[in-house]
Amino acid sequence: MGTYLRLDDREPIKTNIDKFRRFLKRTFSVELFVGLGVVLREMLKKNSNHTMFYPMEKVNIDARYRGVHKLLRLAESGNERCIGCGLCEKICVSNCIAMDTKLGEDGRKKVINYSINLGRCVYCGLCADVCPELAIVHGGDYEFASEQRAYYGFKEDFLTNIKDLKEQKEFEGYGALPNDADFKVKLTPTTYIKKDQEND
Repeated sequence: MGTYLRLDDREPIKTNIDKFRRFLKRTFSVELFVGLGVVLREMLKKNSNHTMFYPMEKVNIDARYRGVHKLLRLAESGNERCIGCGLCEKICVSNCIAMDTKLGEDGRKKVINYSINLGRCVYCGLCADVCPELAIVHGGDYEFASEQRAYYGFKEDFLTNIKDLKEQKEFEGYGALPNDADFKVKLTPTTYIKKDQEND
């Protein structure tokens, strides 16, 4: 027959004084005052600028942020990148993308209508990952509150305007490193060895 181990060696609570002591011990632990000390230290700093005066000031969003979708154009010709393959519609886990296509006069598939239910979208980025032409990407717009639960965006809303084509940036991608990655990423030991060999 196996032996049993007693896991809880604390004394049982018998009196109200024991209950009160347990309450004080649990409520006023050391960790609480450490956390309050950190908050107080940050509050009393002179150059503390944690507060942002929204909406006058906007948050600087990284290029890889998954915000409201954008449909990009080709920078050279201004034509739409979307070829109407429908992969984004098929892979969408929340089933919020709908696409209508038809054959154009030149025999190529044309996208007639493209809509996304932004209220249903979970902004997972699968549609942008699967797009073979980098036509659909996630932009940096994070203000998309709506009074309705079903809030649809259509092709005209997402497609880059011809006037704004010069401002359109090529999408970095979710796996891409930010521009200042060289300063943030630590070098590997082999890199140091190569640098030492080059210096010799």
